[in-house]
Amino acid sequence: MTNEYLRRVYAEVEKRDAGEPEFLQAVREVFESLELVIDKHPEGEKAGLIERFVEPERVVEFRVPWVDDSGKVRVNRGYRVQFNSAIGPYKGGLRFHPSVNLSVIKFLGFEQILKNSLTTLPMGGGKGGSDFDPKGKSDGEVMRFCQSFMTELYRHIGQFTDTPAGDIGVGAREVGYMFGQYKKIVDRFDGGVITGKGLSYGGSLARTQATGYGICYYSAEALKKLANESYEGKTVVVSGSGNVAQYCAQKVMQLGGKVVAMSDSAGYVYDPHGIDLNVLFDIKQRRRARISVYADEVPGAEYHEGCKNIWNVKCDIAHPCASQNEMDAVGAQTLVDNGCMAVFEGANMPLTPEAIEIVQKNGLLYSPGKASNAGGVATSGLEMSQNSIRMSWSFEEVDEKLHGIMVNIFNACYDASVECGKPGDLMVGANVAGFLKVAEAMMAQGVV
Repeated sequence: MTNEYLRRVYAEVEKRDAGEPEFLQAVREVFESLELVIDKHPEGEKAGLIERFVEPERVVEFRVPWVDDSGKVRVNRGYRVQFNSAIGPYKGGLRFHPSVNLSVIKFLGFEQILKNSLTTLPMGGGKGGSDFDPKGKSDGEVMRFCQSFMTELYRHIGQFTDTPAGDIGVGAREVGYMFGQYKKIVDRFDGGVITGKGLSYGGSLARTQATGYGICYYSAEALKKLANESYEGKTVVVSGSGNVAQYCAQKVMQLGGKVVAMSDSAGYVYDPHGIDLNVLFDIKQRRRARISVYADEVPGAEYHEGCKNIWNVKCDIAHPCASQNEMDAVGAQTLVDNGCMAVFEGANMPLTPEAIEIVQKNGLLYSPGKASNAGGVATSGLEMSQNSIRMSWSFEEVDEKLHGIMVNIFNACYDASVECGKPGDLMVGANVAGFLKVAEAMMAQGVV
């Protein structure tokens, strides 16, 4: 960073939040993209714009006591970071995973500000979750945890205040339990208070598929406009095997690509014939089993320990869809050496700064998750719209709107990259395009 204002604010953030590496990483990445914008708008410094931009409006931290099936009392920690409401009510998912801490939730909430801005929908940025791990828990244990979690969270949310959704570890089951508890406590049916709901009580068709499909809609546009290419005939690696990865892989195949490897936190499977999604969906959605089971059941498939080693698999396009910092410099260099042409993020901040540098330096197409994985929150916004007007759109209607939003996000990122003198640098474009809308709203609303 060369801009003195940004350097000074980052030094303050670094000092104040020294124990939050994920948050600091996210802030630095964004700041490095904003230098040209800040140079052109010195009025922002006088208004303390950047100082306010990096400080959450509100942070809620609370205990979540619950009783397991053996009658033992367990206690987890819950979070909700309401980061920025300049362009709309806070919007962002809830993550249930042992890795959750304040740094992770703040980085996710910070990224969500820009992601939501890029969708053009009126949604501010927020994020929440808990260090609770749903894996290995019975439905009853998950229900009791979710009810306890919502018994505190309900005080801080509402369709015009803060509307959570799902994220890692939070699917239809968890959303259902939380919405049921919210409805019981407040004694009214506020459908727009949480998204990712079941279809029988206000959910949106295509919401389940939205993040994964949206990645591919964005990436297909980038491939076409920047490389005159498509998914047709391409070999693709998709890390992860949760909701995002599953439907990213499905859309890749619909667009003519072949997904040959997927992973979970323990390791990855390689199937040279292409992943059989019917088997994968059964393993992950119905049985909730480890991905290693795939290799036991599909002839010719191989299972390898170590999820990060998935980048050793030769491919044309990589979609990291698992979690933050899953691809390091070694993984990125391996992709380059194996002739990969593009890396489009599906998770939030899955590449380390060193990995991003290697990918960009070697001329691979690259998109940050805040742009390419914005389809999930975009469709959450469409679910909120349907709840507000008491209507339900068809799968095709929602999918068409999603496709249009993702194409528009790509164009906004590309146009901003051109204006910044870095045509095709979609990371700079995403950060700048997302920031400018939020900054304009913050400046218009005064020092609040």
